[in-house]
Amino acid sequence: MPPPPPRRFPPRIGHGYDLHRLEPVAPKGAGRPFVLGGVRLEHDMGPVGHSDGDVVYHAVTDAILGALGREDIGQLFPDTDPAWRGADSRELLRRVAHEVARQGYRVVNCDVTVLAQAPKLAPHREAMRQNIAMDLGIEMGCVSVKASTTERLGFVGRAEGIAAQAVVLVEPSGQAPA
Repeated sequence: MPPPPPRRFPPRIGHGYDLHRLEPVAPKGAGRPFVLGGVRLEHDMGPVGHSDGDVVYHAVTDAILGALGREDIGQLFPDTDPAWRGADSRELLRRVAHEVARQGYRVVNCDVTVLAQAPKLAPHREAMRQNIAMDLGIEMGCVSVKASTTERLGFVGRAEGIAAQAVVLVEPSGQAPA
């Protein structure tokens, strides 16, 4: 009897969401920087978080973990572990991207929506796309970053916080899972 055909892994979709409270930053850059999509922004407010508070990277990381059927970013990199205090969210995403490859998948595309009253994100959008694409090992044309102000409604509209949503598609890479 011939061996069964190799198991076909289907493409998978994951969704991620993150939010952080904003607070005033110390003058002259002495406090926590405002990092979004791996880009340092100059702004009088900054995210409060255990790591660097990059909601874009946190949402993308959670979306990938969801696509893989894994735990969320808070379980994988818990805020109760001092090792992750002030962590660079780009490094966290790179670790998860490595896990994608280890499981025999590759990221196909990533779509991010940032919810923020301020600062204006349009001048930084391309740099964010470039960072995400580089860290996921995909072409920049496969990454979308959009923004919405929420028309001054809710905690985002009152500039009390910032949020991001991400959707990621992964597909089999053709490589056997490690």
